[in-house]
Amino acid sequence: MTAVETTRLEVQDYSLYYGSFKALDRVNVKIPSQQVTAIIGPSGCGKSTFLRTFNRMNDLIPSARTEGKVWLDGVDIFNMDAVDLRRQVGMVFQRPNPFPKSIFDNVAYGPRMNGLRDKTKLGEIVERSLRDAALWDEVKDDLGKSGLALSGGQQQRLCIARALAVAPEVILMDEPASALDPIATLRIEELIRELKKQYTIVIVTHNMQQAARVSDYTAFFYTDESRTGILVEFGNTKKIFTNPEDKRTEDYITGRFG
Repeated sequence: MTAVETTRLEVQDYSLYYGSFKALDRVNVKIPSQQVTAIIGPSGCGKSTFLRTFNRMNDLIPSARTEGKVWLDGVDIFNMDAVDLRRQVGMVFQRPNPFPKSIFDNVAYGPRMNGLRDKTKLGEIVERSLRDAALWDEVKDDLGKSGLALSGGQQQRLCIARALAVAPEVILMDEPASALDPIATLRIEELIRELKKQYTIVIVTHNMQQAARVSDYTAFFYTDESRTGILVEFGNTKKIFTNPEDKRTEDYITGRFG
């Protein structure tokens, strides 16, 4: 992290359990503001579990419990109201999941849930969010159309617009392009690079080329002998991909395992 970058998310000695199984062990990392951080590693190493930590989605799993600290802008997220946290930390899932509503109502959903009823302001938020998600020009004349009628790539950008509509500080993306074709994937990657001018983005990806293309920082997770997820290495993406400090990182990136 360079001297001018500030930390948006900080994780200290963080462990997560599902019942007696330890899914993550003592993770320590600082995620910089207005950068893209990629989380990479083989299946089952806790990447998505770790990502869901930041908006406390793991709270929804009855057997889950945590140890350690996680801060958003210096505030302990476990002392925050979960609904308030999720306004600040938006989530985009692996498969597009638009609501069975119009394009307009998909994007307006969050602001309405937060009590906004002014039609003019809602319209402004919907337009701005769709513009920021690089979808406005494609749908501006058809906002009453069902979100489910859009293509896969458009649906994912609609879900990104829906996340942006509540003005979050952080956007979490769990393999946001894995279900999309190559052209739609490139649109999402271009969008990620544009969004980091305003937002802090954390993305889980299995695609090494994608991590190298879109991220500024990379966290490599692996599992120990008990299948517990551990953070092996974190650093500048270029360094991680060209001169990693840990041999396990090098072996994974070069395709020797995983």
